[in-house]
Amino acid sequence: MSSIHTSPSAQATVLPANQPQQFYRGGSSIAALRGGGDDREFGPEDWVASTTTRFGQDEAGLSRLPDGRLLRDVVSADPQSWLGAEHVSAFGDSTALLVKLLDAGQRLPVHCHPDDGFAKRHLGSRFGKTEAWVVVGTSGSNPVVHLGFRDDVAPEVVAEWVRTQDSSAMVGSLNEIPVNPGDTVHVPAGTPHAIGAGVFIVELQQPTDFSITLEWQGFLSDAEGAFLGLDTATALETVNRSGFDDATLSSLVKRTGGIGEGRVPLLAEDAQPFFRADRLHGAAELDPSFGVLIVLDGSGELHCADGSRLPLHRGTTAVVPHAAGQTRLAGDLTTVLCRPPAAGSNA
Repeated sequence: MSSIHTSPSAQATVLPANQPQQFYRGGSSIAALRGGGDDREFGPEDWVASTTTRFGQDEAGLSRLPDGRLLRDVVSADPQSWLGAEHVSAFGDSTALLVKLLDAGQRLPVHCHPDDGFAKRHLGSRFGKTEAWVVVGTSGSNPVVHLGFRDDVAPEVVAEWVRTQDSSAMVGSLNEIPVNPGDTVHVPAGTPHAIGAGVFIVELQQPTDFSITLEWQGFLSDAEGAFLGLDTATALETVNRSGFDDATLSSLVKRTGGIGEGRVPLLAEDAQPFFRADRLHGAAELDPSFGVLIVLDGSGELHCADGSRLPLHRGTTAVVPHAAGQTRLAGDLTTVLCRPPAAGSNA
């Protein structure tokens, strides 16, 4: 018989804000959720429980525990306590998850992300970057996201749009989807997309920072940083040029705002091999798992198997290790629980 010996550091922990510098505006909704703090003009992303660095960086993007240690390092030192034996068998010491709060103070550029196969061939990574959005707030008269081409687009047309930086053609070719709090969008790797101004999301991603920025003019200083160091032709191989019809869009977008149950699975079925997310309200039992908790409203506690209690309130972001055991949320609070894929679900 074997057992996991829990490291003293593998405990449910409230995390400070972690807002690496970005090229676009936003951040006021993050500051408001957290009750003040960093609302600088270029603080639109808060990387929560991140063991992922920004592309090409050594530490930017990594989360630190309150004592200053990098979460990446403590997970790597004791992966079974943090992630569980089954997860480690499937994914090694990677959390297999990156969670962000993202507050779009302006429309983001049209971009896409590589899939696992491309990332392995060209970027030396097991993971590409499939992602999903959980809309938790909106502002302005027309909050929208843009997802996938409406019609099939020829490769030479995409290449010309990119060469000439024809923003109107790129944005105009995408499906425009109005969104409200509670809506969720699954974004398979390769899908050209953009998040509109005034949309505040919890974003789940595979644990990389790989973006192919098709529309870089007006966002990046030059084209050099748009394609991950790849030549343009290779980078454009990542783009899914197929049109998304209504059936495809309905399989990717869920409208959960009107569902009042205590536990609401948030994401499309196709997201299950990549990550899991649930909205929880009030008391809830949580099975052992690495998890990221984001408290959207109210206050309460997380009760861990060892008897410890972690106070939670609106704006709290917390990381929960597998070693916390069977945990329980108590109190009048609404949270989003983000988890990596189940160990057997990722083909």
